[in-house]
Amino acid sequence: MAGFDLTLFEQKPVVGILRGVDEVSLAGVLEAAFSGGLRFLEITLNTPGAFPLIKKAVEQFPDFCIGAGTVLSAEAAKRAVDAGAKFIVAPDLNDSVAEYCVKNNLAFFPGALTPTEIAKAWSSGATMVKVFPASQMGPSYFKVLKGPFEQIKLMAVGGVGPKNISEYFSAGASAVALGGSIFSLSRMANREYNAMQKDIEEFMFAVNKNYSNIDNIDLANHSN
Repeated sequence: MAGFDLTLFEQKPVVGILRGVDEVSLAGVLEAAFSGGLRFLEITLNTPGAFPLIKKAVEQFPDFCIGAGTVLSAEAAKRAVDAGAKFIVAPDLNDSVAEYCVKNNLAFFPGALTPTEIAKAWSSGATMVKVFPASQMGPSYFKVLKGPFEQIKLMAVGGVGPKNISEYFSAGASAVALGGSIFSLSRMANREYNAMQKDIEEFMFAVNKNYSNIDNIDLANHSN
């Protein structure tokens, strides 16, 4: 997968979600995220000026794996990749987006919720299926899904925090995401970088503590 380090993602299976960040706060937010331990971060395309922001993030933080989120069309996926995005995240499964990612060997994280949607998303060539909103279903839902879908890699998105991370990993999640609870609009606007970094460190500590007890995932066996 072009530009996406699967081995590193297995070691640090967390995606940060930046929605609504502006150019002024971008560098400070990314520095806080990287210092806190994050290595994979998406900038959602419904953020004003998302494509220039992705380009700037990739240029200024080459050690960060920057992706695009809320990708709703193949055209948007292409523009994001042209800006430097290394992976694509979507709230749903769009066949044209899936085809574009498979054709270009891109890491792809489509959103799904029901068993049928999840199976279809995985079959489309997904690197991992984003189960959203995870908070509405809870960790037990992941355990139920892993019964018939043992081979499908699932990422829990929405409502995941240090206090329940262990439950999601134990139930079968292969990765988790953090977003608005840490990268809130008010925090970014007020440049509260130290608070962001502290919360990310706490989140990553919980991930490392709990994930080390789970067998390593092997995403390379399900390539695009």
